[in-house]
Amino acid sequence: MHPKFIAAALTIALGLTHGGFSLAAGDAVTKSSSQRDNARRSSENILARTVFQSLLGEFALQRGDINIGVEAWADLAVRTRDPKVLARATEVAGFARQYDRALELSRLWLEVEPDSSKAKQTQSSLLVMANRLDELAPQLTSLLEQDKANLANNLLHLNRMLARHADKKAVQTLVDRVAAPYDGLPEAHFAMAQAAANAGDNLRALGESEKALQLRPDWETAALARAQLQARQSNQTAIGSLNDFVERYPTARDARLALARLLINEKRYDESRKHFDRLIKDYPDNPDVIYPVAMLALQQGDAETGRAQLEKLLKTDFPDKSTIHFFLGQLEQEQKKPETALEHFRQVTAGDQYINARSRAALILLQQGKPEEARELLHNTRGGTNAERAQLVLAEAQLLREAGRLNDAYIVLESGLTSQPDNPELLYEAALTGERLGKPEILETHLKHLLALQPDHAHALNALGYSWAERNIRLPEALKLITRALAQMPDDPFIMDSLGWVQFRQGNLAEALKTLEKAYAIKSDPEIAAHLGEVLWTLERKDDARRLLKDAIRQHPNNEVLAGAVKKLIP
Repeated sequence: MHPKFIAAALTIALGLTHGGFSLAAGDAVTKSSSQRDNARRSSENILARTVFQSLLGEFALQRGDINIGVEAWADLAVRTRDPKVLARATEVAGFARQYDRALELSRLWLEVEPDSSKAKQTQSSLLVMANRLDELAPQLTSLLEQDKANLANNLLHLNRMLARHADKKAVQTLVDRVAAPYDGLPEAHFAMAQAAANAGDNLRALGESEKALQLRPDWETAALARAQLQARQSNQTAIGSLNDFVERYPTARDARLALARLLINEKRYDESRKHFDRLIKDYPDNPDVIYPVAMLALQQGDAETGRAQLEKLLKTDFPDKSTIHFFLGQLEQEQKKPETALEHFRQVTAGDQYINARSRAALILLQQGKPEEARELLHNTRGGTNAERAQLVLAEAQLLREAGRLNDAYIVLESGLTSQPDNPELLYEAALTGERLGKPEILETHLKHLLALQPDHAHALNALGYSWAERNIRLPEALKLITRALAQMPDDPFIMDSLGWVQFRQGNLAEALKTLEKAYAIKSDPEIAAHLGEVLWTLERKDDARRLLKDAIRQHPNNEVLAGAVKKLIP
């Protein structure tokens, strides 16, 4: 048994005999030596029984004999009526989830100590845990009245105390009943607003938050809560209210930060940037400000500001240094600085970007002519979930594919599918790798498996349909698959390209031209250019075809599909 429990039990037991409670001490005067001896023996017996029973209760709890522990402490509490014993007995019964017994003991505790705040708080907590909210209102009202000095904070604590209760409407009714008498306090209205919001009563919640702000116009917490409620219906309304608030209270950091983030959600980047500029000016060393400023700068293509803020963030107490190193590594990659990028990626040791960083580091090593070191890096990386393990398999397959080792890449993917046979990403990549190996039967096997799992997988539908169109087989079925894929992703230029290609194969040149021109306008991809050039050539628009293909080959001189089209059409 842990020494602290023995000490606690002894403290309580000894307190009974040396404090106010003692059967022997109840005799004010003893009239003989015999009487004194009897009193002493009686006191010793009480002490012995009390120590024994309190230790029995604690030993039982330590052994996991919860019922025996509860009974021992409850019996001792009823017999002694000592506040310390009652407190411990109530705690033990509550811990055992014997709420009726715990409440009975708490009532006895309050009989002994009617003004005890701790007893009232304990009883209130037990009523919440026992889902007996109907009995809780008088208790809460009494606690609030008893602690007027902390009334505002106690009102704000109401919803936290009741957070685990499943019946949010009942909680709302209770909070309304307890807080309503304090109509002149903004905290009372805020408490009622929170309860209403939790119960899904948005209109009432908004009304109460407005009342709170009327009583305390500069209360930033209430302004944020109001904006959150407004955003459930309209981001524009929330943006408007926060904008008004920060205009009146320019130093309201959290409100301005929330406003800037809402503006980003609405893609109003320039407006958001103005608020972040103000925040970074007022709070230049605050990580909560620096990080979103860096992310917004990167999103807007301002690599210089993004880099500066990320490097600054590294010098703060921002907890997620791995994420900072990941984005800095990306920036270095874009600047063609692989060594520095590799250094940053190696410092990503955890988090959502861990696998991505390791994969990028391995790719850099491959490009530096270190394929075995790259594979070793991936092999030494441990994925914590199936999704992470699949990403590592995909990363290794990509390394091998980049190195021209397609067969080894396929072997790695097949190995991954052994442990995760229904993983959509592994199935899709294995299918494409099989096709690159010149084995369309492999592609069909894996894509059909994937489509059995996810019939509306747009990329799988497109890949299978395009494969048939490319081989000029099963064209009606190919058209159906690609049409289904395009219904899932109507603006995808590559699926449009597949549709244009199957239309061309079927001899529908006018539709093929229209589809491919639309796809190429969205994405000037070399393979789309190759298909569009062939359609133009077949339509006898040979000058247009030559011009298109020559422009495309200048931009993509190493693309095999485009080079093949140029060789075929432009001798």
